[in-house]
This record gives sequence, structure tokens and C-alpha cells, in this order.
Amino acid sequence: MTSQSIANTPTPDQIRRAPKVLLHDHLDGGLRPGTVVDIARETGYARLPETDPGALGLWFRGAADSGSLERYLETFSHTVAVMQTRDALVRVARECAEDLAADGVVYAEVRYAPEQHLAGGLTLEEVVEAVNEGFRDGERLARADGHRIRVGALLTAMRHAARSLEIAELANRYRDFGVVGFDIAGAEAGFPPTRHLDAFEYLKRENNHFTIHAGEAFGLPSIWQALQWCGADRLGHGVRIIDDIEVADDGTVTLGRLASYVRDKRIPLELCPSSNLQTGAAASYAEHPIGLLRRLHFRATVNTDNRLMSGTSMSQEFEHLVGVFGYTLDDIQWFSVNAMKSAFIPFDERLAMINDVVKPGYAELKSEWLFQQTASTSGSVESIE
Repeated sequence: MTSQSIANTPTPDQIRRAPKVLLHDHLDGGLRPGTVVDIARETGYARLPETDPGALGLWFRGAADSGSLERYLETFSHTVAVMQTRDALVRVARECAEDLAADGVVYAEVRYAPEQHLAGGLTLEEVVEAVNEGFRDGERLARADGHRIRVGALLTAMRHAARSLEIAELANRYRDFGVVGFDIAGAEAGFPPTRHLDAFEYLKRENNHFTIHAGEAFGLPSIWQALQWCGADRLGHGVRIIDDIEVADDGTVTLGRLASYVRDKRIPLELCPSSNLQTGAAASYAEHPIGLLRRLHFRATVNTDNRLMSGTSMSQEFEHLVGVFGYTLDDIQWFSVNAMKSAFIPFDERLAMINDVVKPGYAELKSEWLFQQTASTSGSVESIE
């Protein structure tokens, strides 16, 4: 039996059990519909379009799929509205960690914008501490349920606002207390990352990590600015790097200088396939640039972005990719190791996660064919003789 012959299509159960690494997931985009309903009732928030959890979940997915930017943004107005108290933030963060762990995620960096959770009177520090508490509670509950996960927080500043330096300083103060880095998010067009150079320069002076949402909607200029002006460690999405790659009719591939730079420097791309379909960055899973980027050995990673709005999970993202690209467990491991290499925790901890958690997990899954083969031939001694 050769390695080639055992590189078969993984089952949904194997994909779920595979140790996965998630770098791009929004806390306010991953709430359980039932939690939204519960907190709305407890806090008196009366603007939900549906009060039945099942119907509300369908509404979120339908609004996100509608093609209307106004309806898509409305979904976040509801989730953010129910995340304005300490108890709500602790609960949402706790459930986030539990849900990811149950899906086989062993390491996750989950981002949120503290400035969006002050309407109930919390301070920025109280927001961060509540979310951190929730993540730690979720890790403990997941472990008690037989799952292991480590969750780090990314503090996000909104690119249309003017608090990025303040949030960067906040991220730096909590860097040894659960916060692993910084991010900016929001509309790319009209709000270039260069507006926030003071925040990025501060983080570089402090030897801290940051990622920038770039190359999702606005294209190559957004990626170029994020890298060459701001010095981003990773690209949030970065899917539009495909615009700098030319594929000829005969299959010959030519990389432009920016695409070559991104690949040569091993700059991580936080790709989010389902989300990209909703925003129009890709027409279908089969046409998503991740297939070509993986073939060209870019530092591609697979992510969920907004699990509630996209009705997705890490396992579902990989199921889609397995279905259209024929990926095997080796491919899923490749994406997972890429992500772990690109995480914002210290090198020795990343290495330990790769060697002691990720690789052994895939080795165990890939060995299952042996026991299945043994079971299927155990009664066939005569045929061997």
C-alpha cells in the first residue's frame, strides 16, 4: 500500500475530527442564534427580525446571501447590539470557544472591535477582560468535554473611525493576558490602511503583531498598502492577490511583482471561501482562487470569517474544498500547518502545536485505513494462501 493509494477523500467525520487552525473569525459574526434571542430578551433589545432561534438563524443566512450590502451590515447591528454587557460578552466568548473546539479546532485567533461594545457603559478594558474570561471558561469547558483548544484574541480597530492608536495601545497592554495581536477592519474603499499609520508604527516599535483586512473588496492597492506602507504580518482575506496572477490558455502561470513578493516572503493569506462567495470575491467554490494559490504554494490558510452569517464552520469550509478540489487529509494538514506557522503566539509554542498536536492528529486519521483494511480482510485467509 503506497502513500498515493491511501490519499483518499476524507469523510465529513474525519474532517471534523482533524485538528484545525483558525486565524480569521469574528466574535460578533459567530453567535448562536439562541444566544442572540436569549440576550435580547434579557436586555430588552426588541429589534430582532425573528425571535425563534431557528427562524433567526435562517434570517441571518438569508440576509448575508441577499447580495444587499445594507442587509448584510444589518446582521451585525443585531449581534453587536446584544454584546453590550459584561455577562453577554463572557457568554458569547465562552460559547465561541466551545463551538470551535467541538468542530475540531485546536487553535483559534478570534477578533472583535472593543470600541463597538461600549454602549452599555463598559470601558475598553472591561470589554477585553470579559472576552478573555469567556475564552478561558470556554477552553476549560471544552477540555472537560474531551476537546482541546487554545483561543487568542485579536483586537480590531474600525478603519472608518479614529481610535486605532488607542486600540493598538490596548492590545499591547493585554498582550500577555490573552490578546495576541491587532487588526483593522471595515470598508476598504475610501478608508485605506495608511490612515492608521500611527497605530502600525506604534505596534512595530513595541515588537507586536498585526494583521490587516486587505484585498477582499478593494483589490491590489489595498494589499500593497497593507504590506509596503503599514508592514502587516498577515493579510486578512488577501484573496484579490489573484488579480496579479495571469494564467495563460496553455496553463502557464505568470506572477506579477506583488504576487511574487507575497509568495516569496511567505506572507499568510487568511482566505475565507464561503464569505468570499457572499461578498462577490469569488463566484463559486470551484472558482475560488484558493485552488490556484494552494497549487502555487502561497502561504494560504482556510478560515470562517463569520460563522453565523455564512452558516459555516471550519469543517464545512474544508468539506466544500474537498468536494471541488479533491483535497485529501494531506491537503487539510498543509493548510492547518500553514495557519499554525502564521499564528501570533511565540515560535516555540507554535512548533509544539504543530509537532505535538497537529501532525500526530493527522497521522492518526491517515492510519485509519490500515485498521479498516485489516477488518475487511480478517476473514479471507484462504484467498491469501
